[in-house]
Amino acid sequence: MATFKEITSQDIKTSRSSLSQLVDIIQQDISGSSSRRHYQNFVTGGRGPGVTSSMFQTVYDQDFTLQTANAMFDVTMGLFASGSTVINAQSGIDSTGKLLFPSSTLMMREKVDIYKEFAQLLLGDSESQFVAPADSTQTGDKVNEALFVCFKRLFARDKIKRETFALRFLQQAQTLASDVPNLNQNVTGSTELSNGTYVYTDVGSSNNRNVLVGGEIGSIVDSSDTTRAVGLMFYDRGIAVLDMAKIMSGNQRVSGTIDALNDNTLGDMLPGQTILGGVHGGNPNAKFIPDLLVSGSIDDVLDHVCAVRFGTGSSTSMTFQNVTNINSTLVFCRANADEFNYSSNPTYRDADGRIVVIEPGSEDTQTSFVFATGIGLYDANDTLLAIAKISRPLEKDASRDVTLRIRLDY
Repeated sequence: MATFKEITSQDIKTSRSSLSQLVDIIQQDISGSSSRRHYQNFVTGGRGPGVTSSMFQTVYDQDFTLQTANAMFDVTMGLFASGSTVINAQSGIDSTGKLLFPSSTLMMREKVDIYKEFAQLLLGDSESQFVAPADSTQTGDKVNEALFVCFKRLFARDKIKRETFALRFLQQAQTLASDVPNLNQNVTGSTELSNGTYVYTDVGSSNNRNVLVGGEIGSIVDSSDTTRAVGLMFYDRGIAVLDMAKIMSGNQRVSGTIDALNDNTLGDMLPGQTILGGVHGGNPNAKFIPDLLVSGSIDDVLDHVCAVRFGTGSSTSMTFQNVTNINSTLVFCRANADEFNYSSNPTYRDADGRIVVIEPGSEDTQTSFVFATGIGLYDANDTLLAIAKISRPLEKDASRDVTLRIRLDY
């Protein structure tokens, strides 16, 4: 039978360490249509063919139809219910408290609900408003139009490391040469980019460590002016909340076709579309904020942000270091000189109970020894829990003490 020895608390030590990995997300993964997945789970009724849209989109590190593709992050947007964008767009409130909006808007209640869901998750109250910096009381620091970037567990791991996050973002899109929009041009991503590239980072967040319901939090600031906060990073959740009014030029003119409840055609415009901006649009001076955020579906807004604002090249668009916490239990298995020198294998002894020796005639003089190959860990009921294998057989005899260390990482 096997030889057992009780392991005491003095033989068990615990420790904790961490491992960091650098994550780089390139522009074309975010802007590409094949690496950005839509989930069209919102469908309207009413006029025209209706509008279908996602509530969020997922960005992959390659074509998402491939089996080897890894989801990197989800992206969505939301509007604060008491913010100017929502208040100016709504037409009233019904007897049940539901917000009412005209047919020229799209998914406004969904955009408000998404904001509330993140507020509940990260702030602990669905009616709360995000503020950047988190401890600011200034009206200008309140986030009314939010872009939410939720990094997947595979990349964020246990948390995002402070002062390692950076985001390259185009604050301005290219201005059209003519005031008359090209009706075939979709505002959601067909325009090319020009200047206005900004880098937003969480540098300096270690100096002001705030903790909210969503865990540790830090400000995302403009790298050229670190006093200007443009969003929040929730490190434990792996979620970035960006103020779209600050990371992009919201008052820049926008034009093109977007989804709408429309059964008429105008020029090359198809049913289910409308023109935003331009001489044919309802508002020739339409802006990114509030017009695109109010009139466009969530897919329209996200397609524009992802396909246009992050760029289309092979440069790094977002980068950060993650943190993986490693909890280790060290078990020291000690075998004294007079312990574990015999094998439990039945062939170790002959029919007379004597040790089977290598050299015949030395039965009474040869010292017993074994070559250990593994250690079994048992519970109090002698149930085998784990087996630790040694890299090579270890000789054990009465002339030596042996201590083997087993490390369990989790």
